[in-house]
Amino acid sequence: MTGCCHDACCSSGIERDSRQWRRALWIALAINGGMFLAEIAAGVAAGSASLQADAIDFLGDTANYAISLGVAGMALIWRARAALLKGWSLGLLGAMVLASTVWHAITGTLPRAETMGIVGLLALVANAGVAVVLYRFRVGDANMRSVWICSRNDAIGNLAVLAAAAGVFGTGTAWPDLIVATIMAALGASGGWHIVARARMELRDWRASRAVASPAPAG
Repeated sequence: MTGCCHDACCSSGIERDSRQWRRALWIALAINGGMFLAEIAAGVAAGSASLQADAIDFLGDTANYAISLGVAGMALIWRARAALLKGWSLGLLGAMVLASTVWHAITGTLPRAETMGIVGLLALVANAGVAVVLYRFRVGDANMRSVWICSRNDAIGNLAVLAAAAGVFGTGTAWPDLIVATIMAALGASGGWHIVARARMELRDWRASRAVASPAPAG
């Protein structure tokens, strides 16, 4: 493909290798990497499945942003392939969260609601900031859209963690924490499916354009 304007990023006025895009990714990567370290430690200390689920999501997003930085400016096919990889990875992380939730349900761990609330609020502020930085890139190609979907899902997940903290505090049981962790796993799997579907569509379009541009020689 010779021009950027064949891509979704051009139709929306977004350049795939712009300084703004790279700067936004670096900011998101730094915030998510730091929050993963903070939240995984707090989740283990508090015995909270939803906090650990959110921490795993932060780790997945950190890798997501790193991959996006690596393919920024590359051809559409490489960005679509990167989005495909991230979509499948997001689904895998959802399965890991579900397995962790089952383990907490079996062991009967009662999480610390106060820690959940404090860390969940901090994570919400962090993800809201990332979502604001990435908002302008939400209508780009599959790679850009995958980044926006992850940041959006994170903010929703943080609200759910706060609700779980209130539920644990109010009921004195672990069930609100386990329910929220399960919902977050489903949200991750759903986001991964949408990213994979968009990436596959872009790959099909790219192959179709190549076939039109390079027709088979007559026999």
